[in-house]
Amino acid sequence: MDKQAPMDREVLHEGQWLRLVRIGHWESCERTHGQGMAVIVIAVTPDDEVLFVEQHRIPLGASTIEMPAGLVGDDHDHDSLESAARRELVEETGWEPGRVDVLLVGPTSAGMTNERIAFVRATGLRKVGSGGGVGDEAITVHAVARAQAPAWLLRKQAEGHELDLKLWAGLWMVEHNPDGSRFQPD
Repeated sequence: MDKQAPMDREVLHEGQWLRLVRIGHWESCERTHGQGMAVIVIAVTPDDEVLFVEQHRIPLGASTIEMPAGLVGDDHDHDSLESAARRELVEETGWEPGRVDVLLVGPTSAGMTNERIAFVRATGLRKVGSGGGVGDEAITVHAVARAQAPAWLLRKQAEGHELDLKLWAGLWMVEHNPDGSRFQPD
């Protein structure tokens, strides 16, 4: 993989959560806290239901349907991908995983930000609370039968919800490993 020589980096604006930078001729965004990483959690309940979360997203001005997700290290020192995935799944859905496995890590929007996301599979789920997020997140939890999940998502889109496109990769990874082999739960 070719790496280009480092370019001049100029901070154009820094807010509480984001920083706008110019690197050479390119403008991009960075987080000002955490590790520049996020996790998206692929989770299926013992009743074979995929866990989705719904919440209003201010930048879109709309409610979105997503898989549980969150930042790594935003409020927790020495956070790992696994510990962030466990925490976010419990906070957002009320389900605690017996096991979490990091499947893939890569950029979220390579032309706009240096943030990376990890797809994490959570298995051995046990209900421990109601979820809903922390603070003012106001998350609605949806547990949808795995066989009906794609159709349910399209209905939600027709109702006016925005769908996080990473949902489709997550649904594929419910049944597959990143190499294409079938996932066999323990």
